Amino acid sequence: MKHLIDIKSLTNDEILEITELAHYYEEHVPKGTQKKKKAGSTALLFFENSTRTRFSFEMASKKLGFSAFNFDAQKSSILKGEGFFDTLNNLNAIGCDIAIIRHSKEGFIEELSKKEYDWGLSLVNAGEGQSSHPTQALLDFYTLQKHLKTVEGKKITIVGDIIHSRVAKSNIELLTRFGAHVVCCSPSYFEDWTLTNAKYEPVLKDALNDADAVMGLRIQKERIETRVPYAQYIEDYQIKESNLPKKAILMHPGPVNRDVEIEGALLDSNRGKIITEQARNGVFVRMAVLDLIYEGTKR
Repeated sequence: MKHLIDIKSLTNDEILEITELAHYYEEHVPKGTQKKKKAGSTALLFFENSTRTRFSFEMASKKLGFSAFNFDAQKSSILKGEGFFDTLNNLNAIGCDIAIIRHSKEGFIEELSKKEYDWGLSLVNAGEGQSSHPTQALLDFYTLQKHLKTVEGKKITIVGDIIHSRVAKSNIELLTRFGAHVVCCSPSYFEDWTLTNAKYEPVLKDALNDADAVMGLRIQKERIETRVPYAQYIEDYQIKESNLPKKAILMHPGPVNRDVEIEGALLDSNRGKIITEQARNGVFVRMAVLDLIYEGTKR
């Protein structure tokens, strides 16, 4: 891999290689640092707010022995009029190996990767627009594999703000490629009928029935212009201990709006612990992504 643009750009073998390497790192580097003869450097360029993704990429970098540099757009030359492509060109010249980018523009990472610059710089998509968040899908896949052994033939139900969720779209792309049956459940104002490889079920009870895993999604207030009827949403679509199937594992990409998409008592129960496990797994998956990109470009 030179870049990580989106899930579509990965082969199934590459996805499995990432999860296998993540497992190795979880077993061998849970609290320490991977010793390398030569260590790279990462630049974290986040143009949208983030906690889990930004910190786990920084933690992953440091566990690999990489130097990690946080880019602050509000204190950068971009405010002086420098273009983003020129900024990346200069980061490359300074010696950064991998630029980890979160941006609101759709297709931004792919657009950057096709620019004719003399770059040794690799690009990693840390979430862009409403369509793509590949490392979140990879860590969710890794988490599901740990608990279900395989996703093939499993029913994975995604509940919430589907249309604005890049997590949902990347997960659907990945999970269906490995044989999962993905069911989306949301009120009509959160539906996305362009997702042809997932089934829609508007009634929560039916969507949750016999599910092997249930993934809640946050209502993305920052992307919504109209008023959301929260009281009705909670009544019709909140995931609770009383409606979550006994065999189902509970997941959420975070941040969780407590007592909105998931009942607070359920979050605090043992069944809610997998959500924090997802964040932990994200470190090892992102270690694998960064390592494969760095080592691949050096070979």
